[in-house]
Amino acid sequence: MQSDSKYKKIVYLTFPPDVSNKPVVCNLTRLYDLCFNILKAQITPRQDGQMTIEIFGDPQAFEHGMAYLKEHNVKVHPITQKISRDEQTCIHCGMCTALCPTKALAVDTTTRLVVFDPDKCSACGICTNVCPVKAMDVFPENGHN
Repeated sequence: MQSDSKYKKIVYLTFPPDVSNKPVVCNLTRLYDLCFNILKAQITPRQDGQMTIEIFGDPQAFEHGMAYLKEHNVKVHPITQKISRDEQTCIHCGMCTALCPTKALAVDTTTRLVVFDPDKCSACGICTNVCPVKAMDVFPENGHN
């Protein structure tokens, strides 16, 4: 990938208690010119932080930003799974659309059918748990179950 091209990656971050109250993720923008979208975040009662973010920017800046996080004791885990939908099984009930945090699943207002945009999907797996006919499935990013 060329250094001038835009890069997009979804990562899961875990923070120790002494880091969860610091702006390390915000510094990705300030120090490395990376943009991010928080898909999910929480701080546990023990003050451990957990965050799933989508990061956009230059590939080299991404690598430097991930190194910066690791230097600050943030563990970086790539999202290694994807979601697929079995078009034949889906009954277009829309249950998945109500819970999809990234709006990768939505009802087309013209056709009234559920549409799935895998590029928006964060692979959180919520849809796989609520689908009554199990049309949504999780599979590893390398394509092997």
